[in-house]
Amino acid sequence: MAEPAVTGKEHWINKGDVRLFLYEKYAGSPKGPKGTILFVHGSSMAGQPTFDLKVPGRDDASVMDVFARAGFSTWSVDMEGYGRSDKKRDINCDIATGADDVTAASAYIMKQGHGPLMVYGISSGALRAAMFAERHPERVKRLALDAMVWTGEGSPTLVERTKKLPQFLKMNRRPIDLAFMRSVFERDHPGCADDAVVQAFAEQVLAQDDSVPTGTYVDMCMRLPVVDPEKITVPTIVMRGQWDGIAGFEDLAKFFAKLPNPDKQFAVMPGISHASFQQKNYKLVYHILMSFFTQPEPVYRG
Repeated sequence: MAEPAVTGKEHWINKGDVRLFLYEKYAGSPKGPKGTILFVHGSSMAGQPTFDLKVPGRDDASVMDVFARAGFSTWSVDMEGYGRSDKKRDINCDIATGADDVTAASAYIMKQGHGPLMVYGISSGALRAAMFAERHPERVKRLALDAMVWTGEGSPTLVERTKKLPQFLKMNRRPIDLAFMRSVFERDHPGCADDAVVQAFAEQVLAQDDSVPTGTYVDMCMRLPVVDPEKITVPTIVMRGQWDGIAGFEDLAKFFAKLPNPDKQFAVMPGISHASFQQKNYKLVYHILMSFFTQPEPVYRG
């Protein structure tokens, strides 16, 4: 049987006088029978390259397509300063600003008849998603935090990044190029991603942005922690790649222990460094996320 065709739709919303770009994908009905997912991107790339990646010869490179075919309505949002969203304000678009963007996106999506939402965030997107869940738990059905950092303890990548903090503090945007994009995959454990995937990802990111905001880097270098696990009351999964240089294992284990909802999971993903969906073991990531987002509600809670 042929797989159902996936439909993509563009949406534009306003956050005050800032225009944000949302992208929706679904197969069949816009209201997916399994629920609605909002994907939240990280510090250096917009939503579509991250979650709707196109790679020749790999028809499952788009996580939005995979989950749409599985019965979900899937959405991504470009944070202010990224991709197709406005870049007009002279600000560095920190994590709190991103949480505001997720708030605006969620309000719009729920007005379309969706929700509460499954929310997935990666890297600084996980921090944006976690901050949003603190503020609006009523809008979140299940929360997935991938490649996240809490206090920064045990993060060699942040140690190196902090050396450039004086530079980041002087500018609201930082340049990105092909060499930088490749460094995302080479800094922790080279070989975790196929070259063709890295190249396609880099090209699609750079087609939308040649610079990105510095705010998340500044926050992650000097302002952690920016979220409080004890205030995240929704069902949550913490996902950590085996070789992720951002997400220190012990740091996340302490974060996980403080999450108050007993409906929680901690998944370590073998053979994966930081950009989970673009790794050779991406199918493990899909499986873990699909399992969590389709988990039945407990019939007994005590």
